[in-house]
Amino acid sequence: MTFPHLAMSPAAADLVIFDCDGVLIDSEWIACEVEAEVLREDGFDIDTDGVRRLLLGLSVASAAKVLQRDFGRMPDANVLERIRIRTAEAFATRLQAIAGIEQILDHLAPRRCVASSSDPARLQATLSQVGLYPRLAPHIFSATMVANGKPAPDLFLYAANRMQAAASRCVVIEDSVAGVTAARAAGMAVIGFIGGRHCDRAHGDALAAAGADRIVESYAELGGMVAA
Repeated sequence: MTFPHLAMSPAAADLVIFDCDGVLIDSEWIACEVEAEVLREDGFDIDTDGVRRLLLGLSVASAAKVLQRDFGRMPDANVLERIRIRTAEAFATRLQAIAGIEQILDHLAPRRCVASSSDPARLQATLSQVGLYPRLAPHIFSATMVANGKPAPDLFLYAANRMQAAASRCVVIEDSVAGVTAARAAGMAVIGFIGGRHCDRAHGDALAAAGADRIVESYAELGGMVAA
């Protein structure tokens, strides 16, 4: 399978924007399992793969709208709180950084930031747990800071504005269709990353169809693209 050539390498960009879950931390496979379990307990007919296909990369508000659209109702606050608590418990024993991300951050010449659908408290907790928070703070932006989460471009445009970078000079690294769609809508180059445990080649096909300039399976593939 071939993919379009990346319009601008990370080394040539003024800003590299990382998603968090599934890009910096290998969390999505855990989160999808927990979300599916709790949603089924609440009567939603959905499994782990369904959560991955429908809700991956979305903020809580955006995910609730998708559930309303597909199942006719939204989960209530109690369900969302159970998901939050159980996810945190699972992360405490199972969460790891994506392999190779430390080396990429150490050798990345352009400025970098994080733009994630997760809330600020979860971002700080998870990135701290795997030792990445000091490498990325304070340039960590959440969908809670904008009106519309991914797949809208708001978060990426907000991050670029805060980092004083033109959208056309940004490269986004994303693992979700919603994130790739958002980056494209923001006018940014985007790398589809499928190095997380939740991804397979079919997921790469979906990211390519959504507009990713290139699909990479590991940070080893990006090693030669990040240094100036």
